[in-house]
Amino acid sequence: MLSLHTNAASLSTMSALAGTQKDLSTTMQRLGTGFRINSAMDDAAGLQIATRLNAQVSGMKVAMRNTQNDISMLQTGEGALGEVTNILTRMKDLATQSADGSSTVKDQDAMQAEYDALGRELNNIMTNTTFGGTALLTGSQTGTGTAANTALATVGGKFSGTINFQIGAASAEKLTFDASKQVGDLDWAVQGVSATYKTPAAATLGTEINAANANATIDKLATALDSVGTLRSSMGAVANRLDHVFNNLNNISNNVSQAKGRIMDTDYASESATMTTKQMLLQASTSMLKQSGSMSSMAMSLLQ
Repeated sequence: MLSLHTNAASLSTMSALAGTQKDLSTTMQRLGTGFRINSAMDDAAGLQIATRLNAQVSGMKVAMRNTQNDISMLQTGEGALGEVTNILTRMKDLATQSADGSSTVKDQDAMQAEYDALGRELNNIMTNTTFGGTALLTGSQTGTGTAANTALATVGGKFSGTINFQIGAASAEKLTFDASKQVGDLDWAVQGVSATYKTPAAATLGTEINAANANATIDKLATALDSVGTLRSSMGAVANRLDHVFNNLNNISNNVSQAKGRIMDTDYASESATMTTKQMLLQASTSMLKQSGSMSSMAMSLLQ
């Protein structure tokens, strides 16, 4: 129908032109930002899923940093205990030498002086080994009972209590490490082999490796060395586990990031092709809108 008031061809073309222009704007926005979803209107369900995946990835990246910090802390403590092992080994050598009948009283006094100095250094290592300003190995012991039932008298270093390592993005993903008994056993054992460990300011020579006590001290030092080995073993086992946790988190993070990318990221090949199509449609619609204006002039020609 020819009409002066209603140009159906023009209205249809204008509607198609508006739709094409909107699609072209969306495509150009996606190409400009690199994201397929720039607002919830683009894909409401996809945005919700991607947000949850992004929170998981972000949390896992923090957890990965946590595991590396935790390993560093454990290695700091274990390294200090390595030096404690060296000192106790030297002290055992001194006790073994002093227990021999060829050692004179003066020899034993000289060896005791070195032995006392080593005891003071044990106190220094156990007291001043820190990580981020926090002591790791300190822990004052009560003076009664055996190493097995000795309790911490005061709050000691980090390893004197239970440590919770956060190894994942969820609250339940944690690793609990409790070396308080091993630290207590070590502290108790070292107190038994060196008076200067407990009271480093003592000025008089000790009696641990004199003629009367040297032989018995050998066994005490062997026990102390076993205590150090047990604690170091516990730390090493947890550090190895944390290393595996890091590798697993890295694997999960990579795969979840890929899943999030498939939802959120722009497919440039597809969007570039879409942009070309929409640009051509926009040009065609504009041209047809111009041509549709001639429909009214056809109606006027009937009146001539």
